[in-house]
Amino acid sequence: MNAPDTRLRTDLYPEAEPDLTGYLRLDATHEMYWEASGTIGGTPVLFLHGGPGAGSSAAHRRFFDPGHYRIVLFDQRGAGRSRPLGELTNNTTQHLIADIERLRLRLRIERWIVFGGSWGSTLALAYAQAHPARCLALVLRGIFLCTQKEIDWFLYGIRHFFPEAWSRFAGFVPQPERGDLLRAYAQRLNDPDPAIYLPAARSWTGYEVACSTLLPGLSTPGHAAEDMLTFGLARIEAHYFIHRGFLEQGELLAHIDRVRHIPCTIVHGRYDIVCPIETADALHRAWPEAEYIVVPDAGHSAWEPGISRELVAAMEKLKNGLEERSARP
Repeated sequence: MNAPDTRLRTDLYPEAEPDLTGYLRLDATHEMYWEASGTIGGTPVLFLHGGPGAGSSAAHRRFFDPGHYRIVLFDQRGAGRSRPLGELTNNTTQHLIADIERLRLRLRIERWIVFGGSWGSTLALAYAQAHPARCLALVLRGIFLCTQKEIDWFLYGIRHFFPEAWSRFAGFVPQPERGDLLRAYAQRLNDPDPAIYLPAARSWTGYEVACSTLLPGLSTPGHAAEDMLTFGLARIEAHYFIHRGFLEQGELLAHIDRVRHIPCTIVHGRYDIVCPIETADALHRAWPEAEYIVVPDAGHSAWEPGISRELVAAMEKLKNGLEERSARP
């Protein structure tokens, strides 16, 4: 008799079409798009997109086995298919945490795995620290804690590694405004004239995408390409950066004890320039119980082969590693 094959699957799954989609009314201004796919009654997993403001895409379902998981995606306030696009009113991390809970109750999910990368890792940690009893496990990629140091790095530090991309990004605004790029871009992104805000959005998003992979030219399907979705990403991202993610500095590391008991996998690219690895290292030092995987040949993007391989493997391990199973109808 042949021994059973114990190798973990590491390649992305085919796209699974959602069987449920909807809009959830959040308040007088915001409606949130959500969808569910995969196995009804399977282990629930919540995907948190990055940005903030990037939105989710069909490709994001591919990290999860649709034969095992109930896959829940949603677009955060003002992002993607949520309405109105780019809206900043009542758009804070605390609002997003409440939205996640509202969605969990809408889908009648008791507990779920929370999976997030980049800004999604920030939101996953903030949500888990607010509602630890609702989290079966965390899978975090491209760690970002939205501190002033990280924001300054994004705006200025990246030029040490991507000088051409940064020169285009900084050169978009007049020389006298380059000492405060965040303010300069925010003013343009909040202008009501599309002739002003759309070029600024294209410049902001193009800069981020250009710096996200170790090797140039890698396709990044998680990033919006359409002008209006690009606008939502840039406008919301600048809004959150101005407010440092609506978090106290060092808050997420300071409150790690709230989630220390939750199984967690951290995946980070060694050559991540958008979110340098020192932040992932600091998280792991504060949370040594978490599994920490450094991908030696990757940057920031979830779509780099080494990153996506480890993310799928993490979800495969959780199939047999969690004793509890939460179900939804």
